[in-house]
Amino acid sequence: MKKILFVLFLFSASIAIAQNPMQFAGTKHSFGKIAQNVPKAYIFTFKNVSAKPLVVEIATAECGCTTPEYPKQPIAKGKEGQIKVTYNAAAPGAFSKKVTVKFAGVDEPTVLTIEGVVITKKS
Repeated sequence: MKKILFVLFLFSASIAIAQNPMQFAGTKHSFGKIAQNVPKAYIFTFKNVSAKPLVVEIATAECGCTTPEYPKQPIAKGKEGQIKVTYNAAAPGAFSKKVTVKFAGVDEPTVLTIEGVVITKKS
């Protein structure tokens, strides 16, 4: 009985892994300290690990201070795509911002996070 349950567990885990057609190099980036009013950008890279083209339906930021840019064309099998996330750095202090990325045919969106601390320039 234990063997059957173990095999079923491995099978279900492999199905869950197979359903994720993209592989991100990382989903979180820390800018560290950045100057106020000097926008900073980071590029999140992902690879299409599925057998068919991968389409980014939409990428949305949680606020207007963060702007995502994503590919409008399908990413071919085995190729890489990029999502550029820019933070405007207008408000001083610590920040943590999320960008939600929805891929066609994938139920769960991917959440990308940028963080850091905006410091004011000394007079």
